[in-house]
Order: sequence, then C-alpha cells, then structure tokens
Amino acid sequence: MFRRKLTALDYHNPGGFDCKDETEFRNCIVWLEDQKIRHYKIEDRGNLRNIPSSDWPAAFQQYLQDVSSPFSGAERQEALDWLLGLAVRYEYGDNVDKYRKCPPLSASSNSEKPADPLVNLDSSSPDFKAGVTALANILKIQRHDDYLVMLKAIRILIEARLSPEAITKSSQNKEGLPVALDKHILGFDTGDATLNEAAQILRLLHIEELRELQTRINEALVAVQAIIADPKTDHRLGKVGR
Repeated sequence: MFRRKLTALDYHNPGGFDCKDETEFRNCIVWLEDQKIRHYKIEDRGNLRNIPSSDWPAAFQQYLQDVSSPFSGAERQEALDWLLGLAVRYEYGDNVDKYRKCPPLSASSNSEKPADPLVNLDSSSPDFKAGVTALANILKIQRHDDYLVMLKAIRILIEARLSPEAITKSSQNKEGLPVALDKHILGFDTGDATLNEAAQILRLLHIEELRELQTRINEALVAVQAIIADPKTDHRLGKVGR
C-alpha cells in the first residue's frame, strides 16, 4: 500500500518494503525525516536515529506529535502513510518547476487501449483478500479460490445493477396493466367465488416471482460467461491463469 509513494520519493526499495519489519520500519521513518520532511534540526534527530534503542517508540510518538500527525505511534500503517503523504507534498513544493514540466499521462498516447485496473492489483495482499471477501459477503456473491475472479464478478454485478444508470432505471415507477381474472383459468374450484379470486391473484403473483427469478438466473449466467470468456481463464482445466 506504500509502493507508489515510496517510488515517488525515490526510496531505495519501494517494492520490497515491509512495514511489519521493525528495523525496516524505523529506518524508513528516519530516512523520511532526514531526506524529505526535515522537521527537526540535524542535532535534534538523535533520539529518532537511535533505531536499536528501546526508547525509540516514545521518540517516534513525540515526532508524530511534533509534525501534527492525526495518528499515534500505535497506528503504524496509518501514521506511515500520512508521513509519506507529507513527504510527497514537501517534495513537490521543493521542485515545483520540475514537476510542472512533466507531460500529462493522457498526452502520452491516445491510441493505446486503457489498461485493465485489475492487472496491477496485488492479489496476494491480505488487505486485498479481506476487502474482496467483505464486498462478496455484502453483495452475496459466491466465493472463489481466485480473488481476482471474485473481484471481476463483483465488478460485473455492480456495473449491471448498481451503476447510476441501472439505479435510475430501477427506481422508475412501472405502471401495471389491468388484469382480467376471469380470463385466467385457475384449474380447480374451491366452491367459493371469493376464494377462487384470491387463488387466481396468488397464482399470478407466483408467476411474476418466477419471471423475476429467471431474470436473476440470466444475469448470473451472463456474469459467469463474462468470466469464462476471459482469455486467462481455461474453464476446461477448472482453473484460472497459468
């Protein structure tokens, strides 16, 4: 989750950074202060630079307070992400002319097809898996061993039923047509005209429910076919990818 900001700041190992590694985490904090943020004077950075010290957490907490961070030292990931954002802001402020000359991404090539945003996701990340699982539970989507496949199914469902156009369409009032009950044969007689009429109404409502169920089944089939049609999916082998 920190790779993009670390890359923007020219960190030496943005792809391999492990926030859970205590030594690596402390080194990153010291690097941010020394190279990018520079809130303290050099002579005042001693406690923060003393990485092996058991008092380092207290120094880190004090540092967060001094830079007006909204997060505490106990919120490691949030605090680090906030410090990275602060460093990026300072980096831009120190090199405004340099970054203003960078061409916009849209000007690089209009002929290129937009890349699939799912390609660059780290599907092995615990945060990614937890997020996809939570969405699947909310939308009541069947679990799958491949979390990218599950995410694609979520996207298909959202585009089909939860997009602004779909919501607008579903919220429109549908005017029903009058139904002549005497033209619908019930198939049996209860011996009471009122009961016969109620049974006819219940039967028509049941038919409507069956039609709605068939519509949902068709939507599910479309979603499955869209996943199977993915060139990376070999449904004959029962697995996804290589």
